[in-house]
Amino acid sequence: MPPFTTRVLSLTTGSDESVTDLTAACEDFLHSAAAGRDGLLNVFVPHATAGIAVIETGSGSDDDLLAALHTLLPSDNRWQHRHGTPGHGRDHVLPAFLPPHATLPVIGGRLELGTWQSVCLVDTNVDNPRRQVRLSFLG
Repeated sequence: MPPFTTRVLSLTTGSDESVTDLTAACEDFLHSAAAGRDGLLNVFVPHATAGIAVIETGSGSDDDLLAALHTLLPSDNRWQHRHGTPGHGRDHVLPAFLPPHATLPVIGGRLELGTWQSVCLVDTNVDNPRRQVRLSFLG
C-alpha cells in the first residue's frame, strides 16, 4: 500500500444550510486506503464558504451548531462581501470559525473518534449546492 492515498467526494448539499455527516464515507475510504495501518486522515473542503466540524449528530447538535452560527454570523447586510444572496458575506467568514480541514487519528485502519463524534461538512452557502471534500490518508 502507498504511504499516501487520496480520494475526492462530490456532494450536493442542497439549497438549505446543512451539516452533512461524512463519517461513513471516511470509514469507507480508510477500509481500502489504510488497510489496517495506523496513520492520519485529513479531511479538506476546497471551498471558501464551508468548513469541517467534528461533532455529535442526530441529537440536535447539528441544528444547534447552525443556530449558533446564525447568532455569531448573522445573515444580514453588515458584511463587506456582498455578492450572492443577502448576508452571503457571512459564508466567507465561516472558515475562520470552522476550518476547512480536520486531521484525525487512524488506528489499525479505523478512524479513532470518540463515542459520539462524527466528521461533518458544514455548509451555510445556499448559493452553491455542489461541494467537494478531499480525503487523504497518510500512514
